[in-house]
Amino acid sequence: MEKRFHRSRVLTIAVAHNIHDIYTAFFAPLLPLLITKLNIPLSAAAILQVVRNAPTLFNPLLALIAEKKGVKYFIIITPGVTAIVMSLIGLANSFAMLFLLLFVSGISAAFFHVPSPVIVRDSSGQNVGTGMSWYMVGGELARTIGPLVATAAVSFWSLEETWKLMPLGIVASLLLYFKLRDYKPVQTYKNKPVKGDTHKLIREYRFFFLALAGFIMFNAVMKTALTLYLPVYLIIKGESLWYSGISLSVLQGFGVVGTFLAGPLSDRIGRKRTLLYASLGTVLFMGLFSYVNSMLFLSFLGFFMFASGPVLLATVQDTDTTMPTFMNGMYMSINFGVGSFIALAIGFMGDTIGLDLVYKICSMVGLGLIPLALILPSTLKRNSER
Repeated sequence: MEKRFHRSRVLTIAVAHNIHDIYTAFFAPLLPLLITKLNIPLSAAAILQVVRNAPTLFNPLLALIAEKKGVKYFIIITPGVTAIVMSLIGLANSFAMLFLLLFVSGISAAFFHVPSPVIVRDSSGQNVGTGMSWYMVGGELARTIGPLVATAAVSFWSLEETWKLMPLGIVASLLLYFKLRDYKPVQTYKNKPVKGDTHKLIREYRFFFLALAGFIMFNAVMKTALTLYLPVYLIIKGESLWYSGISLSVLQGFGVVGTFLAGPLSDRIGRKRTLLYASLGTVLFMGLFSYVNSMLFLSFLGFFMFASGPVLLATVQDTDTTMPTFMNGMYMSINFGVGSFIALAIGFMGDTIGLDLVYKICSMVGLGLIPLALILPSTLKRNSER
């Protein structure tokens, strides 16, 4: 295993991750305007979120394609594609057009997120947690910047003129091309890669995948309610579009800090302890925010809620497997797939009982995170001993 930490390569992918995810972060802050323009209920908005994440259900298949064709090509192309389609959502004049644009963005995002952590892992040497933190910071910082960029674009131009934002994503694809064109995967495995033995891999890590899915589900209940519906929730409570956009950026901004610190911390004190601290903080401050909509509570909530991201990625990459891209594909598929169905459930519940009560319910359901934070790393250890 290579010990060197390739700072410039990890940083380049983190920056590209940031630019890519700035565009995917447009949907939530623009959602109140799209709901008004197209006259759609929260449940229909939830369906759009499911459609956007639907391609991630095929992440294991995409991972196998990437294993054979070369991961770098997918990473290079996708920021430009995502930038183009997400910049056009303001022009959508029907539910069907918005549906199509979000579906294409979902395919592009899946092809970016499945292989990119593998290159980060290859480039991080013995500091995988640190590499994953850098990578995740790029994504979380994007979700801090994205709402402000989208809100500013609507304020300076209009909803229909957000297409003017697309050039940055194309530049990111060019940057990746020049940085990764000579990249070759690092052979870090004890044996030669075994292609196609996916059923055996799934059986071997079945308890790990079940625990991972459980943790992601309980986390997604709170995370989806906040990252997708927070602007709608605050506008219903009488706040302005700017205030709701800033609130979302505050949540994501403190999430960047938590993401940056959690990976290196997990390298020092262990994955289990870091996940436990993150889970306890998330449950506590989600409960407080659901009753008192304070920006202070929202800040702490963002810090703890997003801290589990790089730790989960590092845990997946800790698996002793000859198919790391497939393992990451399974993780991404579980992550985004569960999140999609949670978004749908919250959307229908929001139409039925109101988002205020939904937020309180989410804070109670989130208690399931705590035991799973203790169970998840242990299942990986048991699997590795077999």
